[in-house]
Amino acid sequence: MSMRFTAKARRGAVALMVATGLAVGVAGCGGGGDDKADKPQASASASKSGGSNPSAQEGESQAPIAELRGTDGLLLQVTSAQRDSGGFVTVNATLKNDGAASVVIPAQVSGDETEITRHGFSFGGATLVDSKGKKRYYVLRDTDGRPLTSIGITNVDAGQTVPVFMQFPAPPADTTEVTLQLPTFASGTIQISG
Repeated sequence: MSMRFTAKARRGAVALMVATGLAVGVAGCGGGGDDKADKPQASASASKSGGSNPSAQEGESQAPIAELRGTDGLLLQVTSAQRDSGGFVTVNATLKNDGAASVVIPAQVSGDETEITRHGFSFGGATLVDSKGKKRYYVLRDTDGRPLTSIGITNVDAGQTVPVFMQFPAPPADTTEVTLQLPTFASGTIQISG
């Protein structure tokens, strides 16, 4: 009987050592070093974000479902428009500067609503137009009036690409095609998925 207890004790000790080794190994993989060397540096103006947390799809390289041309070589490439169960649509895109020089994003992109513009530069001027339902949907806001879009991006360097997102109330479920409008950019028709 004591032999059986000893075998159990050994198995427990081995299991404890394996678990401890795994925990130390996992903790060692966590980094702890200087992450700056591993991450590309973006310009200070283009690296800011805010509003709501972007969805996991933001910034993924996907074929654009629409391209909206702006001024001075700016190009908004819409990569997805996803209907979420919470009753909203998240539009993910990349803002690219195809020009040869740094471009300041026009202030009109933020829109002209005081409640939105008092929170700084954003994509709060964006709207979705449902031609079928004859409705226009404005960017959602949180309880403090902050727009649920990428915020703080004021200029884009030549050749730079910056991920952006915008959230809107969802049109009716049978509406799958809408027009995205952003001041100073051409309009573009996008398909809503989900």
